[in-house]
Amino acid sequence: MGLFDKLRKNDLETGLRQFRETPGALLIDVRNRDEYAEGHVPGSINLSLKQLREIDEIAEGYDQPLFLYCLSGARSSQAAAMLKDRDYTDVRSIGGVQGYQGQLVK
Repeated sequence: MGLFDKLRKNDLETGLRQFRETPGALLIDVRNRDEYAEGHVPGSINLSLKQLREIDEIAEGYDQPLFLYCLSGARSSQAAAMLKDRDYTDVRSIGGVQGYQGQLVK
């Protein structure tokens, strides 16, 4: 495990702490269904990049806090940019589960 793995782990842990402290927030795993089924953060919902437009059916409004993660943080950053372009105002990419030592559920 290198320095960058530790930084990613800390980013996800920090993001999850912020998610838990934010009333009304949604935690969204933007990996594909198979990746999500292999193990995901408890309390998350799965909306892959291809399904991201479905957020309109789930979010309570454009200002609802959205916390996004994926495997490494790349797709969650891309998804955050896409949602901001669609006028969602409180969107955060919190990194990836790669190297994460916390609990994942199937």
